[in-house]
Amino acid sequence: MRKIYIFDTTLRDGEQSPGVNLNTQEKVEIALQLEKLGVDRIEAGFPIASPGDLAAVNAVARAVKNASVVGLARSREKDIDAVVEALKGAQDPRIHIFLATSPIHRKHKLRMEKAEVLETAERMIKYAKARFAQVEFSAEDAGRTELDFLCEVTALAIKAGADVVNIPDTVGYMTPYEYGNIFKTLKENVPDIEKIQLSAHCHDDLGMATANSLAAILNGADQIEGTINGIGERAGNTALEEVALALMTRAEFFDATTTLHLQEIARTSRLVSKLTGMPVPGNKAIVGANAFAHESGIHQDGVLKEKTTYEIISPATIGLKDSKLVLGKHSGRHAFREKLVDLGFENLTEEQVNAAFGKFKDLADRKKDVGNEDILALLEEKLIETPEVFALEQLVVAFDSHAVPNATVKLKKEGVVASHKAEGNGSVDAIYQAIDAISGETVELDDYSIKSVTDGTDALGEVHVVLKQGEYSAQGRGVSTDILEASARAYVDALNRLVEKRKEPARTKRDRDNVTLI
Repeated sequence: MRKIYIFDTTLRDGEQSPGVNLNTQEKVEIALQLEKLGVDRIEAGFPIASPGDLAAVNAVARAVKNASVVGLARSREKDIDAVVEALKGAQDPRIHIFLATSPIHRKHKLRMEKAEVLETAERMIKYAKARFAQVEFSAEDAGRTELDFLCEVTALAIKAGADVVNIPDTVGYMTPYEYGNIFKTLKENVPDIEKIQLSAHCHDDLGMATANSLAAILNGADQIEGTINGIGERAGNTALEEVALALMTRAEFFDATTTLHLQEIARTSRLVSKLTGMPVPGNKAIVGANAFAHESGIHQDGVLKEKTTYEIISPATIGLKDSKLVLGKHSGRHAFREKLVDLGFENLTEEQVNAAFGKFKDLADRKKDVGNEDILALLEEKLIETPEVFALEQLVVAFDSHAVPNATVKLKKEGVVASHKAEGNGSVDAIYQAIDAISGETVELDDYSIKSVTDGTDALGEVHVVLKQGEYSAQGRGVSTDILEASARAYVDALNRLVEKRKEPARTKRDRDNVTLI
């Protein structure tokens, strides 16, 4: 079967999702998991956007060994130079440059005529090719570009040295028939088209990103671009896990396949959700909590008789499995380490294992059975270290339905423990008022969400918060069997990230706006 290359843009497109802002450690952690998943190419970011983003792309480039690392650039020399700097040390560096081609973008965004677009594209592709062995060129808003002009642009890109030409449905406007026809037309009319790979990059504004990507494959696309869980600008991007499972499940129809390690999908999805703070909807295809659940009596009866009556994908295919090994407060370090290896955390340092084991023993004293989900939640809370300006030492909450709730918080600030008691509209509000008083930080709580990690009254609760402070925004996570403690930990985590973020130059709004429509 024909191989379809997977170009993951979770670290670039995915980070453009409102409220998402990954730090360097988080980008590296996701990139290493994408490497385990087996993606072919990882777009790590937009280096020209800020020194912080350039450094993050460089960290990913140095960490990843078994996938190409890609940097994004506008069709400008300074952007391309920034990618050169960012990808120093990469095993297989690539550059992805873009230029808008549609009438609406030519007129209102670029203010260029067709001839100027062609001249700029040719000049910048050649400039990039002189610096990189592999160059991808994107005709931004290709879906709304005249087909004859798109053929002209593609032919020029091939002559200028592009190795991949990307045909993005930038605003999610296309239908599968229309989008597939673009690839068919290019294949039939552009000279030397066989010398390059054609790539599909779809947005989900009308809910057709995956369908459009599959239509592109049927009409000759060699590469699919997308994100894990389908996150991204506006309504998101093509969900890569959906494309991969569609090709596997309907292999006889598509006659194409990816080389992804499908059993890593569930874990990759969970990690991306955790670090971006974007929960996966229960009804999300492939990775949603209900994707393999059957409630209808007729469905349940059919599945019990023969799974394939209503289940076209086995949960084991994406790495979902139930473990019978139950860990508790009497479990030792060796058993715990074996469990970590079984869950895929075989490369943890001794320091990380010891820290996780300590958290596990603390949890085991409060929870009868500690399952896989509990351990994963603990690990994923602590694996990404944030410099601790503030550390939660103690929390005491008093609540009476006939009185105003109050909370006393002890917080370590730069090595000194301070305590403050505050009242609030509720227990969480009182906790946050106390933390604000000790920290001296003026912040706005932009988002607060709670979810249960496991079942039962002693389930771990996971709290996610987003704090804003002027132009800065940071998210925090906290996990505990006590939801108030989890709330406090999440808030303190976000404060630490906010302080750290202030040390880095902010990404300018102009640069961010100029890259969001690819």
